[in-house]
Amino acid sequence: MERITMSIEPTLAKQFDSFIIEQGYSNRSEALRDLIRERLESERLSSELNGYCVATLSYIYNHHELELASRITSTQHGHHELTLSSMHVHLDHDNCLEIVILRGGVKAVSEFANSIIATRGVRHGKLQMVPVTIREEAGHHAAHPHTHSNPLT
Repeated sequence: MERITMSIEPTLAKQFDSFIIEQGYSNRSEALRDLIRERLESERLSSELNGYCVATLSYIYNHHELELASRITSTQHGHHELTLSSMHVHLDHDNCLEIVILRGGVKAVSEFANSIIATRGVRHGKLQMVPVTIREEAGHHAAHPHTHSNPLT
């Protein structure tokens, strides 16, 4: 690890220490590393639409909405190359939560998420992306190629 030193105003340091306690960090270094990673990832995702990511898309919808579940499922099947897994949870009599785990190009994942979130009847949609490098490998057994996704930060 490389050690860095920084100076900040006392008021900002006090706010940062409160943040560390509230978030459960054991020290300033861990909190600062996470904040730096978060900012770098955000910048990378906004500027590198040709890069790759892993992501979670979560959204809530009213399952009574006419054919909404069918439209969502159809959209997911139309982008099966992006979808790794999904989970469906019944929140109450009317509302369902779905969480979809995605992997692919940042642009394709963003467009897919936007199409789901913009579907009439879907509420509270949220996409969380982490930039990664993706590499294909022949696999431990030649007949089973697989993909590795490594975080960039």
